[in-house]
Amino acid sequence: MGGSADELEGDKAGDPFWVLRLIGYPGKSPANSQTNHIGCGIHTDYGLLTLINQDDDITALEIKNLSGEWIAATPIPGTFVCNIGDMLKIWSNGLYEATLHRVINNSPKYRVCVAYFYEPNFDKLVEPLELFVEKSGRARLDQKAVYGEHLVNKVKNNFVMEELN
Repeated sequence: MGGSADELEGDKAGDPFWVLRLIGYPGKSPANSQTNHIGCGIHTDYGLLTLINQDDDITALEIKNLSGEWIAATPIPGTFVCNIGDMLKIWSNGLYEATLHRVINNSPKYRVCVAYFYEPNFDKLVEPLELFVEKSGRARLDQKAVYGEHLVNKVKNNFVMEELN
């Protein structure tokens, strides 16, 4: 990156916070031979960084690659997944891309995900850091967001309930 170790300290992150969520994904029912669609829909993470545990024997996380294909994030024993979020994409002026992903648990086992989200302050205006603007030669003027507004809009769109017949 080329910046200092404390590049996001002080006013830039606006008193950041973290959220720890335990998320349960039921296993695929043996009576149902179709794909299990219980999971988390297609999205990017909202904040700065996300750390997620992995189960050695359950592959549920899928990532969309640059060719537009969904690939399984096969667990590597003893490791965590680190997702780049939307705010890091903005701060880096697009150098780092937020990871488009989804969760589909096709295992018969119940999956428990422990997700640690590191977020900017709710009221913080996030825009490209000068360091990254200088590297690319220009700012992407459409790349800025108040974190709380961005979070609320993403949650509203990610958790739309469809009427079941």
